[in-house]
Amino acid sequence: MASRSRRNFLKAAGALAVATSLPAPWTPRAVAQGGSAPLRLGFQVHRTGIGAVYGRWYERTTTAAVKLINEKGGIAGRPIEIVAEDDGTDPKRGAEVVEKLAVQHKVDLIFGTLFSHVVIASAPRAGELKIPYLVVSEGYHVASGRLNRYVFQPGITDVRSQVTAVAPWILKNLGKKVTLIFPDYAFGHDHRDFFSRMAAAQGGTVRALVPIPPTETSFTKYFPRVPADTDVVYHVMVGPGVLTFVKEMGEHFGRRRPQLFGFVDSLEGVDLASPGLEFLEGTYFWEAFPRYASPTTPAHVRTYRERVGVNDSGASVGDPKDVSTFSHMFGCWETLFVIKRAVEQSRYRNPGAGDYKAFVETLEGFSSFPEGLEHPQGAKRFVGRLHQVFGHQTISRVEKRRLGVVHRTAIEDSMYPPEADYTKQPL
Repeated sequence: MASRSRRNFLKAAGALAVATSLPAPWTPRAVAQGGSAPLRLGFQVHRTGIGAVYGRWYERTTTAAVKLINEKGGIAGRPIEIVAEDDGTDPKRGAEVVEKLAVQHKVDLIFGTLFSHVVIASAPRAGELKIPYLVVSEGYHVASGRLNRYVFQPGITDVRSQVTAVAPWILKNLGKKVTLIFPDYAFGHDHRDFFSRMAAAQGGTVRALVPIPPTETSFTKYFPRVPADTDVVYHVMVGPGVLTFVKEMGEHFGRRRPQLFGFVDSLEGVDLASPGLEFLEGTYFWEAFPRYASPTTPAHVRTYRERVGVNDSGASVGDPKDVSTFSHMFGCWETLFVIKRAVEQSRYRNPGAGDYKAFVETLEGFSSFPEGLEHPQGAKRFVGRLHQVFGHQTISRVEKRRLGVVHRTAIEDSMYPPEADYTKQPL
């Protein structure tokens, strides 16, 4: 009895020593966790606010990916448990959600954030708490080096790479004089800055810049700012007002419109057959992942659609009027499979400095992800020093109220010289 008590005492003392060597917020759960305990992933989601449409489909895609991974044995033999928190698409709440997930819920990792102003406000708190934070945002803020070593974007390409890939096609095929309409915050500023830079390098001219506040609900006052000699209107808009934006653009320009090239963000969650969108016939859009299936759609993409519950038109199988955010939500799916690979290769077990260091350094060592069910959008190249993934981009044309692919860029078309190196930052 005495011997058993002493062993228990030493065991408890050892656990306490491990616990006290760990900084908050990891301490309590790190001791308790082990074996096949669930891997708890914090999901920062825009359930409300201007990102709600994206958030709903991000959550649906996440649920589908987790179900598949768990069916196949989980991650390193551990089932995934999602702990979701709504940030309201609000920067202040975003930072609070990161803290709540890490400190109160004691999750292993955090992922999922989309809107760039929320990412920029939330990422510093993840860095202070030293918890890996994998965003699905598109903003250039990760690759720019503006954030910190704990922030990654391994499941979706960034705006700079998208613009770098498609700008030459726009300037060659649609015209050299371009006016940009964009949301007036970080995401829109990335479009403004990098398309302007590409236009100057390719012999094009930006005729005007038309920023629009992200909470705007009426857009008619902005279109008269488009100069009459504009060859191409480059538009990108997000939020609940996108259908109004596109309709009012059509009412303004009518049939005598310039060429239109939009990022599909302006139509995410919107049915192309909606009344008032007839003028879009013959216009072009960037898509990350083609919304409409075709006879050549690969088997793994069809499996992905079935798993998420999306039909051949990119809408919910259960409600054809519920159109998905198809060009963005795959990023959650692919990010979860990157997490799986990094956890298993790094032998991550518990929240704490040692395991997080191994996870971060393992992820930084990745260089590519092959196309398949884990990465249905296509093959990817990952640049560890930037914490950013690169991939294919698609240009589609509206024909008979559907989007049809006319051009797919190579991964190399989207690459740009790195301006950061997170691997030099301390952990």
